[in-house]
Amino acid sequence: MIRVLLADDQSLVRAGFRALLDAQADIEVAGEAADGEEAAAKVRELHPDVVLMDIRMPHLDGLAATRLITADPELGVVKVVMLTTFELDEYVFEAIRSGASGFLVKDTEPEELLRAVRAVVAGDALLSPGVTRRLIEEFAARSKPPARAGGLDELTEREREVMALVGIGLSNEEIARRLVVSPLTAKTHVSRTMVKLGARDRAQLVVLAYESGLVRPGWLG
Repeated sequence: MIRVLLADDQSLVRAGFRALLDAQADIEVAGEAADGEEAAAKVRELHPDVVLMDIRMPHLDGLAATRLITADPELGVVKVVMLTTFELDEYVFEAIRSGASGFLVKDTEPEELLRAVRAVVAGDALLSPGVTRRLIEEFAARSKPPARAGGLDELTEREREVMALVGIGLSNEEIARRLVVSPLTAKTHVSRTMVKLGARDRAQLVVLAYESGLVRPGWLG
């Protein structure tokens, strides 16, 4: 059972998400929060698998709440998915760097929301389909200058190659086709790379790919 915490200051939005999620056999809403402070407290109390976190909330916004959650080592398995009204919300870029596993626009189709919740628990989700590459490119353009790539020294040549492909927004299946290997092999390489670098998920792997200089803006394609 996938346990989800809903964090949004609009009760109607929470009610809509709850009705959709609770209707699924494999998903349940573990709790709700109306602001960032309550969200962070509820996460510590309930330890959900996924937090659907609105970016703009009173008292403490979703971005600050995400930092609190992802900085807590006891909450390392909790995935935060940011909810935004606009695809290229200015805060999305900082949210990804702060440890969020991705984001969804609030008007996403119900089926896509369900798919995203299930996928992020499996470690596969990054960003809303259809905007992934455009958003990553924009994120890269705003990213701080690359640091030295020495932090990647422990990676094998193949792992660096896989990390670069993750960095340009490719899925495991697309990586497998690009490298002519099986999807399982591609997934194994991605998982090993994440473990070696201490990345929480693919989103942080993208951040590391750009900040190390392994991937640079304009490399999408």
